[in-house]
Amino acid sequence: MGDRQIIHLVNRLSLGLINGQINQIKNTGMAGYINSQLNPNSLAIPATLTQELQPLDTLPWRPGKLVREQNREVNEAQKLGLGQPQLAQVRRQFQQRVINQIRRARMIRALHSPRQLEEVMVDFWFNHFNVFGLQGLSRIWIGSYEEHAIRPHVWGKFRTLLGATARHPAMLFYLDNWQNTAPNSPGATGSFKGLNENYARELLELHTLGVEGGYTQNDVMELARILTGWGLPKPSDRPRNQEGFYFDETRHDFNDKIFLGRTIKGRGIEEVEEALDILASHPATAKHIGYKLAQAFVADEPPSSLVKALGDRFIETQGDITEVLKTLFNSTEFWEENHYNSKFKNPYRYITSVMRAVGEVTNYDPINGILNQLGMPLYGCPSPDGYKNTQQAWLNPDTMVRRSSLAVPLAGGLLHKGNPVDVKQLEETLGVLLSAQTRQILAESPPNLQGAIFLGSPEFMRY
Repeated sequence: MGDRQIIHLVNRLSLGLINGQINQIKNTGMAGYINSQLNPNSLAIPATLTQELQPLDTLPWRPGKLVREQNREVNEAQKLGLGQPQLAQVRRQFQQRVINQIRRARMIRALHSPRQLEEVMVDFWFNHFNVFGLQGLSRIWIGSYEEHAIRPHVWGKFRTLLGATARHPAMLFYLDNWQNTAPNSPGATGSFKGLNENYARELLELHTLGVEGGYTQNDVMELARILTGWGLPKPSDRPRNQEGFYFDETRHDFNDKIFLGRTIKGRGIEEVEEALDILASHPATAKHIGYKLAQAFVADEPPSSLVKALGDRFIETQGDITEVLKTLFNSTEFWEENHYNSKFKNPYRYITSVMRAVGEVTNYDPINGILNQLGMPLYGCPSPDGYKNTQQAWLNPDTMVRRSSLAVPLAGGLLHKGNPVDVKQLEETLGVLLSAQTRQILAESPPNLQGAIFLGSPEFMRY
């Protein structure tokens, strides 16, 4: 059990190494580390994490309460005689508070949570089921989407996670299914005039079967028909509807459908549940999820043998995420040495690994600005396929210049009281990864630049 093996393991199962972690795993063993990460409830949440999350009061709020609280603040402003422009500003400020808090919570957990694989999987599944959080009603619900649709279900069955995202109002607003209506139904009035295929298409192409999953345009249309009426409560009912989901029978197509070669009897909300069952258990879904997990944890072009093994395990366990990950981490492909430090960090991975290598963050305020500058603001990906995790998407000359420039203030203490990073600690944590060339540059550099050189080095850009 060498240092490079341990670093490879921790790099892939966490958001970055922390000081002393190599020796800790040498004492407990890599199998013990993997097992604890796959069983996160065995890892106690530290008091520091609880204390830092405590002021973020909007995190537990369900969609209905978020609407109620926004309405309450607007009503109070109305009582003061404020006009429409000022009331709109009150709404924007409330929504900004929600997204600021979920962003801060994500970074606090990235730094302090011992359940690091859980944090990796939250990021993975959020991108898989991406919602753009900076537009319309999704602004108010984006925090709840991560806290209630994604985070609680990253370890269970894929079908449960799929169902949670399918019912969350942030998803239904983002991909327009709240407007999806059978054209000749009683509820086809106003803005509810006809079929909207957006969610049906992404549900097939991105969330389940994959672009090569064997479905047709007719399957997209049939799934859109199945999803008619599956959406949001009326605005007046949203404050009282805790989960923010409503199935409107008056806008549903009750005719039978032929979906992926199977007849689905027209009977209402149960049709959607049947369709989700079909999709979650489909071999193409198993292959698609296996590919994405292998790409995230092993290589940008993952070995086909591993993709097949993960897909087979997905089917055997009826989509048990934990069991699929066990297969992944015990595979020979995961441990092949050519995969060590081979993946290029996207901006989120880069910043979280800086935070964890430094070990202390007292100033979270600049982080989203940094991520925005690097092209990856949290919850700010407008396209439904989410942010990429491949080198091709992120490695370019502009990226390297920006990261090298940012390494100077980051090493100088931008995130931690202006205290320069401890280069000796960085060396102890990650020094084994440095090339001879980087070591020579460090040795020839003045002490006040060594931290920046380390955080801006080619080796630190990878995991």
